Amino acid sequence: MTRTTVHLVRHGEVYNPKKVLYGRMPGYHLSSRGRSMAAVTSQFFEGRDVTYLAASPLERAQETAEPIAEVTGCEVHTRTDIIEAGNTFEGLRTKGWRSQLLNPIRWRHMTNPLEPSWGESYEAIRARMCDAVDSARAEAEGHEAVLVSHQLPIVMVQRYVQGKRLAHASRECDLASVTSLVFDGDVVVDWSYDTPAERI
Repeated sequence: MTRTTVHLVRHGEVYNPKKVLYGRMPGYHLSSRGRSMAAVTSQFFEGRDVTYLAASPLERAQETAEPIAEVTGCEVHTRTDIIEAGNTFEGLRTKGWRSQLLNPIRWRHMTNPLEPSWGESYEAIRARMCDAVDSARAEAEGHEAVLVSHQLPIVMVQRYVQGKRLAHASRECDLASVTSLVFDGDVVVDWSYDTPAERI
């Protein structure tokens, strides 16, 4: 069978001085540190046989894909199916003592963390991400593909290929990290996780 690798890259750090949950909101770009992360992670693909590159339409993903395009010589395709998860709490501060999640008016959205009730379902995210991975695998058959996406969508793929429940309490998907899926034909036979930019 034909071996193909699909790499899932999380975008770099975002400039977010108000510390809000930006989700799918436009206008959130990489910070200077995030651009450095993207540059370092792009070197992970130097000399690799990457023939297909795509990114979420959000600015932070497109900006992370730019140096990867320079290293691989690939055009950046934009894919809406690898966008960030939809979330009711977009635009709100959700961490710390000023978290809007402490406001009782928000609690009606927090009734089922297993789905989750505050946004796009885990299963819906998994389904669209797996479709995107299969499409990228077909585009790069016998070679390598790169998809630049977001933490939760990538975690859904990680958990699915490991046979774990999609609902979770913790995640291993650092900024500018690379999750690599190795296919034999259309079957995942191996996967790995790398953090090229962890020291930035």
